Amino acid sequence: MTMLDRRLNAYRPDLAEASLEGKVEALRFVSGTPARVAVPVAPLRPQPEPSVGIDTELLLGEDVTVLDRAGGWCWVKASSDGYVGYMPEEMLSDSQAEPTHIVTVQRTFLYPQPELRKPYNSVLSMGSRVRVAGEAEVRGNHYVVLEDGTAIFARHVQPVTSGKDDDYVEIASRFMNAPYLWGGRSGLGIDCSGLVQLAMLMTGKSAPRDTDMQAASLGARIDRSGLRRGDLVFWKGHVAIMEDPETIIHANGYTMTVARENFEAAVKRIGQLYQQPTGYRRPV
Repeated sequence: MTMLDRRLNAYRPDLAEASLEGKVEALRFVSGTPARVAVPVAPLRPQPEPSVGIDTELLLGEDVTVLDRAGGWCWVKASSDGYVGYMPEEMLSDSQAEPTHIVTVQRTFLYPQPELRKPYNSVLSMGSRVRVAGEAEVRGNHYVVLEDGTAIFARHVQPVTSGKDDDYVEIASRFMNAPYLWGGRSGLGIDCSGLVQLAMLMTGKSAPRDTDMQAASLGARIDRSGLRRGDLVFWKGHVAIMEDPETIIHANGYTMTVARENFEAAVKRIGQLYQQPTGYRRPV
């Protein structure tokens, strides 16, 4: 049997997703059941163990297929990018209604009611999806109100069905100074490939999750000459977005933030410490 990438293919000796029958060996094959993320940020791990580092994160309202439940953990496959991993069962809901709105700012507060002076309940990242039941205005501030009575500042969300901004670089720039987090994929902490993926998701475009996947398949290969806004620069294990021909935006472990940096200076700095760029791609 062929060894498949475990990040995108759900298979274990005892269980595998139904689409892999005939491709992998497993005692049982299942189609799984749908569920939806019910917490602001849900870490996805390669093993059902909280001490294991995260591979990626899923956001409130994102859909998954649950392939197994055991010991308080769910083995899931994310609907948005096909990523496979484990998350605590308590972070999922089988009954959440379809989201109507999506958060469009780096992060925003979820209040217990439409009142900014109240202590907030939680912080939601860009890309979080919620179901709006109504609207409210308090002292000139407009809020959307969710079914449980909680509220979000109205200008921080838009309907999921509304037109998409086609400039993913501008969206990536909204994460400026967000903290770097290995495996992070939210305004609370994000890594280099997570920044690319989430920014593109907000334009309605799909992108693989990890740097090696993006370097292999995202858009078309180009050479270094004529780099322009929106092109991607890859190093082994790292990716940066060209903001313009001289400037990159990237979540990085040097500043431990999402930061702007002169492209040539970054190439020199990274080259002195690690390596030269390994490739360039232009998302289509």
